[in-house]
Amino acid sequence: MRCWKSGAALVAAGFALMGSCAVQAAESPPPNWADSQDFDFADRGFIATRKDPKITTADGRVVWDLSAYDFLKGPAPATANPSLWRQAQLLSRNGLFKVTDGVWQVRGFDVANATFIRGKTGWIVIDCLTTTETAKAALDLVNQTLGERKVTALIYTHSHTDHFGGARGMVAQADVDAGRVQVIAPTGFVEQAVSENIIAGAAMGRRAVYQFGLFLPKGPEGQITSGIGQAVALGTQTLVPPTVSIDHTGQTLTVDGVNLEFQLTPGTEAPSEMNIWLPDFHVLDLAENGNATMHNVLTPRGALVRDSRVWAEYLTQSLARYGDKVDVMMTSHAWPRFGRDVVDAFIANHRDAYKYLHDQSVRMMNEGMTGSEIADRIALPPSLAKDWYNRGYYGSMSFNSRAVYQRYMGWYDANPVHLEPYPPKEEAARYVAAMGGAVKVRESMGAAAASGDLRWASELGSRLVMADAADTEARKALAAIYVRMGEASENALWRNMYLTAADELKNGLHSASGVSLAPDFIRNTPSTMLMDLLAVRLNADKVGEGRAAIDVTFTDRGEHFRLTVRHGVLVATDRPLPGEGPADLTLSMPRQEFLMVAFAPLKLADRIQLGGVKAQGDVAVFDRFVGWLDTFHSDFPVVWR
Repeated sequence: MRCWKSGAALVAAGFALMGSCAVQAAESPPPNWADSQDFDFADRGFIATRKDPKITTADGRVVWDLSAYDFLKGPAPATANPSLWRQAQLLSRNGLFKVTDGVWQVRGFDVANATFIRGKTGWIVIDCLTTTETAKAALDLVNQTLGERKVTALIYTHSHTDHFGGARGMVAQADVDAGRVQVIAPTGFVEQAVSENIIAGAAMGRRAVYQFGLFLPKGPEGQITSGIGQAVALGTQTLVPPTVSIDHTGQTLTVDGVNLEFQLTPGTEAPSEMNIWLPDFHVLDLAENGNATMHNVLTPRGALVRDSRVWAEYLTQSLARYGDKVDVMMTSHAWPRFGRDVVDAFIANHRDAYKYLHDQSVRMMNEGMTGSEIADRIALPPSLAKDWYNRGYYGSMSFNSRAVYQRYMGWYDANPVHLEPYPPKEEAARYVAAMGGAVKVRESMGAAAASGDLRWASELGSRLVMADAADTEARKALAAIYVRMGEASENALWRNMYLTAADELKNGLHSASGVSLAPDFIRNTPSTMLMDLLAVRLNADKVGEGRAAIDVTFTDRGEHFRLTVRHGVLVATDRPLPGEGPADLTLSMPRQEFLMVAFAPLKLADRIQLGGVKAQGDVAVFDRFVGWLDTFHSDFPVVWR
């Protein structure tokens, strides 16, 4: 969500709104500032929090600091949008909260929540945070406060890391293998959980730095929230595979004496996701299909476009199945909502927001408007925008409407001029030259900024920097504009992205190592998906007219692959295809050995000599093959080339 055309409503409420807010397209004015229901719900049931605010790794590195957002206790400063500041204040509550008899949540220990249900013998945990360190801290707080119990079941609501990455901080694999702990997830969970971190992991990781403001200081002039939670904990990520798969809506289980009913919601916020009905407690868990903000239909870090139409339909289904029974609604982020009328209104109005987004975006698309034109016009009606939870602290109508357009129409807007555009750097150089050179463009940028037209000023500044990344004057001016835009933004992610761009323009790139995956992710990645990763790492320019055929057998899995490289393409099949002929090299090894020589800087010849690999043929072929593979890094420039 962008800024408001006028700050009058906020000024009247006692807030000073930054002048730059006036330059961006408006959405509906904010809801009632006197409405304190969210603060009541966010504080309700508080029991205790940690005495030591710092959660650390075994070697003492701080993973999470509960005191990092203490600065939010004061009023909104001039460097933050007051509406976003309010949201950040709500999300900064941390500790153990009672939801209802038998159900508790630990909130504020990570970007997401961990929910604890008291079973007959132990804890049933719904979602276990991003890292083992924050997960263990949450479990420790629960046990210290409510009494020591072991975890008897883990339930993953969906396939995003902040809901399963802390698994080994709460349960041991031996207990899972012995059947002492059930791990329950929606169908397709493992494949979807690892897939987002495989093929486009480097690009997504780089964009996540912008989205979450990972290198920004936490404070009034930096990162104040991610809009849906404070921030993502940066610790040890794990994955314990499910032992029970939920494959249809209405499926029921009794786990440690607690009755559970599941509603599958694939294709909504995650490709593999489900809601949970707790009939014993009259509690509905809407996972990440219901939030204290509009969510992303297309996340800025990158992912497949989600289906806002289906999202709305599943919320309708939730209302129909549970609306006349539910007393409390909780979600994977933010705070619960209490009272049947409140919950029913939330589900209906939240549903309407996503359906309005979808239907009106498609209507305007069918009237000939492009994605950017729709984004500039669409806004929720006041009857929906009045609800704080429909505002765009994480997703936004503007960004999401372009995602709807993309889902149906793709990136092309039918204008032939966009069939073959110049790359950004070349295009920028031509625009700067056509406008009379860098000096004149800088003058126009300054005039636009002075008039409050920051959208145009940033466009001009971006052209200057793209045309000449060494233009320090343009970089400094563009950074200042991005700071103003970030400080004015109601959307936490937009703020983080503007301020991160400003930081990089002023200070350069932060160093980042090559992309690596948590061992559990690699261990649970299907071998076919690893072959896909090798294929996208193959640099066709390096290959040229080179060819290779390598047969690989993973002795520990009974898997066989023929890797064929020709025409700059890697194809992996479970057997040689007709016409391919014999392999240049045949390898037999455990899969781990293959990972070490294909994805790590270990030499095949050394592994053969140590006895871990058996080979027949020309070993040099494998060395040549590895030499054709690129190593991805997540520190490439974004706002210049």
